[in-house]
Amino acid sequence: MNERLEMMHFEFATAQRIVFGPGRIAQAPAMAKAWGERVMIVTGRDRSRVESIEAALRAEGLVSALWSVAGEPTIEMLEAGREAIRAFGAQSVLAVGGGSVIDAGKALAALAANPGAILDYLEVVGRGQPITQRPLPLIAAPTTAGTGAEVTRNAVIGATAQRVKVSMRHAMLLPSVALVDPELTVSLSPDVTASTGLDALTQLIESFVSNQANPLTDGFCREGIARFSKAFRRAYGVGDDLEARSDMALAGLLSGLALANSKLGAVHGFAGPLGGMFPMAHGMACARLLPFVMTANHAALAERAPESPARGRLDDVGRLLTGRADAGAADGLAWLADLYAETPIPPLSASGMTEADIPGIVAQARQSSSMKGNPVTLSDAEMAGILAQAL
Repeated sequence: MNERLEMMHFEFATAQRIVFGPGRIAQAPAMAKAWGERVMIVTGRDRSRVESIEAALRAEGLVSALWSVAGEPTIEMLEAGREAIRAFGAQSVLAVGGGSVIDAGKALAALAANPGAILDYLEVVGRGQPITQRPLPLIAAPTTAGTGAEVTRNAVIGATAQRVKVSMRHAMLLPSVALVDPELTVSLSPDVTASTGLDALTQLIESFVSNQANPLTDGFCREGIARFSKAFRRAYGVGDDLEARSDMALAGLLSGLALANSKLGAVHGFAGPLGGMFPMAHGMACARLLPFVMTANHAALAERAPESPARGRLDDVGRLLTGRADAGAADGLAWLADLYAETPIPPLSASGMTEADIPGIVAQARQSSSMKGNPVTLSDAEMAGILAQAL
């Protein structure tokens, strides 16, 4: 079967409901009330961001408890959270925060309703068993524009002892409602705007050139890349530009819809091991790796798979980023270089990585599910070369 026909075999799954638009967070209490009066709010370190939501829940006659995620969720953190959510008797979960908060909300909603230990359900370091009982209803309200976690079917969890990030993965982890309100992102700092936004761009590009791309995800990727290219600089430089924030929130949502129904690629294949080994922001790691992976993929495709549709798709990325009909892959890379000159991207060495770490990272990345979505199989030497350039 040729690659064009292969693309016509696909499935699509997402949150049961997607609600998008400025001010839509006001609908959260009425949504939660449909499932019962006890709501567990999951948020980040800054609890003040949910004070108005707590008040709105009380006004609706609901009882809430608050559980904070101090950074990316870990096995130990979720064990404590599961006990808290069960003791409270939550009937639904409202996760308000970035990708880590939403991943924690997804995991807790599942763990509250399923027996056994967290390790029963984790990939790589655990037993990878399927979730059997439907999780508590979950409203996922992102406060960053980048991860797309509100519409993905996995939760990324840190296994501290093994120095790796792993996933709990199941279709039932998809939230009941993805509640995307761009107003929640207006207060983001430039650094977080860049880190999460560049994560979204990487997810859009990797999903678009993935070996599992399909006609539905193609549409999300094209729209998302185009909106990112027009809105990112404005969102980064003028934080309260609600139009730019809305475009960025939509780009993040579209990136989640795409990656959850295609695959990613080598950038995320590397980013998983790197995030487990070193204290680096996921989005910045992706941003640093992206141009080197794009360049390596372009060269490898030309050499070993010249008929692959992904070659043309890399040229399409250049057109979408620049807005020029005559652009190609090299123009897209030049556009990224100009953007990075305005938005400094730290090298991987800034987080403590050294050249001696490269072989181990290559070995770990080779086993990642994201690496299997790359449009061409990269050799160990090619992978090492990408890391050396990003170092």
